[in-house]
Amino acid sequence: MKYVVLVSHGTLAPGLHSVLRMLGGGNRRDVLSASMEDGMGADVFTKNFERTIEVIKEDDEILLLADIIGGSPLTNALDVLSQKGLLNKTRAFGGMNLPMALTASMMKDMTDMDSLAVSMLQESKNAVQEMALNMEDDQEADI
Repeated sequence: MKYVVLVSHGTLAPGLHSVLRMLGGGNRRDVLSASMEDGMGADVFTKNFERTIEVIKEDDEILLLADIIGGSPLTNALDVLSQKGLLNKTRAFGGMNLPMALTASMMKDMTDMDSLAVSMLQESKNAVQEMALNMEDDQEADI
């Protein structure tokens, strides 16, 4: 099985996980999340992450999405995956957003990991745009 695992500072990962449930059709067992909340030490996050990924087996694949590259949630998650011998089955991404996570969760079983990685990064980048608002003559903008 391929798993999408979300990690973040604060409540970004569980919040994004909630949105994926809403858009992706319920509580999928293949999407997992763990977060390092304010005041939580790395040791507590690590224990929580270990519990979160208990369902992942040696022959499974992991798409690990994190809020930022180099952040404690990602580095600690990678350490745990390494200790469990799962690092060679993991693709890690930083800068996660909804389009990236949605693409990962919806397309992961339809394509190979390399093509999926390209799609995830492209969707993520394409989603970041400024919306042009035309507010001439104090009229409401057509949104």
